[in-house]
Amino acid sequence: MKQEELQAIAAQLKHPTGEKGIEMANMMHETNINMTRHSIQNLHIESGNTILELGHGNAGHVEFIFEQAENLKYYGLEMSELMYQEARRINRNYVSQKQAFFSLYDGNVIPFQDNFFDKIFTVNTLYFWQDPEKLLSEIYRILQPKGVFCLTFAEESFMKQLPFTQFEFELYSTEKAEKLIEKTAFKIINKETLTEKVKSKMGDLVDRVFTTLVLEK
Repeated sequence: MKQEELQAIAAQLKHPTGEKGIEMANMMHETNINMTRHSIQNLHIESGNTILELGHGNAGHVEFIFEQAENLKYYGLEMSELMYQEARRINRNYVSQKQAFFSLYDGNVIPFQDNFFDKIFTVNTLYFWQDPEKLLSEIYRILQPKGVFCLTFAEESFMKQLPFTQFEFELYSTEKAEKLIEKTAFKIINKETLTEKVKSKMGDLVDRVFTTLVLEK
């Protein structure tokens, strides 16, 4: 692939737009679904919880969240206008019943009050954080005391094999992510690294190594 094509893929992964963005969102949903479900299960969602997801993409997995417990409220934040619209369309029933709420944000300041959420999670967004320490302090601020945050990302060892990650991406190993967390007030209460088979952009199956860090306020 030419450099311009690789840059275009990286840009779409960071901020999906246009028709290509819809395609990319559908593909991301499929390839990330195991990572997403793993994160959701690690939240140990309980009845009455208020949950936030950062960078939800098309949010085709929201139904799975509502299967975890009763009387939940889900909030999703996105930087991509297209993903915001897609998520609202796909989850229009939850939106109309005031169970799911979607908003746009700038990737730095989270537009919610202190101690608002019981559980927060994000999958494969860490690479694109503009100011990781600042965003982590925002996540900490809006979590309730003893609230849980799940951070899930594909390992640097896997990601650096993908030609487009040289653009737009800041890659993380578990160690690098833990060093970042150490700069915050979060406590790491669990960590897990798993390997799964995923379809590459070329259509063949490859082993992807990913890590979930479970943090507590």
